[in-house]
Amino acid sequence: CLTGLRDYVLHHPSPYVKRLKLVDLTGIKDVEVQFCDCKKPMGRWARTELLSKLCLELLVHLQQMQCKPCTFKISIDVLVDLFVTERNYELVVQALLQKCYCPLKICCVAFRADNLALQKFFYIIKLTDPSLLRKLEVVHNVRLEMEHLEILFNSIHFPLLMSLTLPARTFNVLRHTASDELMLTTIGEKMGEMTQLTELSLAFSILTGRIQKLLSPLKTPLKMLDVSNCSLNHDDMAYLANSLHSYHLEVLDLSGHDIPGLYPSTFFKLLSHSSSVLRSLILEDCNIQDSHVNMLILGLSPCHKLQDFKFLGNPLSSEALKHLFAFLCELPMLKNVEFPVPMDCYPIGISYPIDDASLCRFDHQKYEKIAEELNLILLQGNREDVKASTPLFGSYDAAVQET
Repeated sequence: CLTGLRDYVLHHPSPYVKRLKLVDLTGIKDVEVQFCDCKKPMGRWARTELLSKLCLELLVHLQQMQCKPCTFKISIDVLVDLFVTERNYELVVQALLQKCYCPLKICCVAFRADNLALQKFFYIIKLTDPSLLRKLEVVHNVRLEMEHLEILFNSIHFPLLMSLTLPARTFNVLRHTASDELMLTTIGEKMGEMTQLTELSLAFSILTGRIQKLLSPLKTPLKMLDVSNCSLNHDDMAYLANSLHSYHLEVLDLSGHDIPGLYPSTFFKLLSHSSSVLRSLILEDCNIQDSHVNMLILGLSPCHKLQDFKFLGNPLSSEALKHLFAFLCELPMLKNVEFPVPMDCYPIGISYPIDDASLCRFDHQKYEKIAEELNLILLQGNREDVKASTPLFGSYDAAVQET
């Protein structure tokens, strides 16, 4: 597909034939199992690298060859999701700098930065034309902290941004000063200017007591919110449950919070408000125990659009899981369930959350037997369309696999 674009430019037929104006590569989905003959994946990072190479190679070809005059009139906008790391940074920068001279125009709709120096991130994000950007992911090894985020929002406008992902510890309110609180307010106001923003991921930032300050300025209700491991307190959960966002949340991740122990009633209020639209709910490491299952079932009962339910890392017995699975058969849209290794498969006295060293030290034979019984419950409930699994180290993530 990508090399075909280069060949199209170099061997374009008669000028009277209709010209290609736009190619949209943003809908390509990366999958774990490759069905092509070569079985080799070409993920978002590899596509970014190849497209950048082709653009630069094309410029060299055009300079060296005696091309038809019509070739120089070709201008094709290539809509693409760019994925930039230290390894492909220089190549992508060169391709973006030469954009005005190349027949293939890289139009960045989504941008993901990982393992990249902060200075380089600030430089390349300006080259992408941020006014067109709809999705921005800054993850893992990009040391973007709150003061850097304020600089970013003050110096660059993102009028079309719909989705924003920030790296771990962008915010850490435990060490906030009075000026930091003012900075947090400014960031909230700047996000409020992004009138298209409906998806926000703040995982592993410490935001205790500050969710309202950050989210209340938003002009558009959020459809996706990831506040996993953000140390939310009762005030944060109360704000979420009573905010306009709660009626629009289609994807919600509250992992890493002791929901039954800290704010059970406000959580179920939040769940009730979002139940008519909620498609994905993630409650990993939330201290959900056997005694909480009936209440959980009650809260999930109106969630008829729920497709994805993940609750790994919770101390649940095999009997509690069977009870829960019997109920899950009743959710008509459910497609994917990620459930924990039953507590009775681990040695007696195991403490939760389970550390990485102990995660795999369970009775695998017993687990397999219980997993078969849980799948049988789905089968007997005529729900063979539901995939149930226990990915101990997380689900497949194409972006992570590439880096």
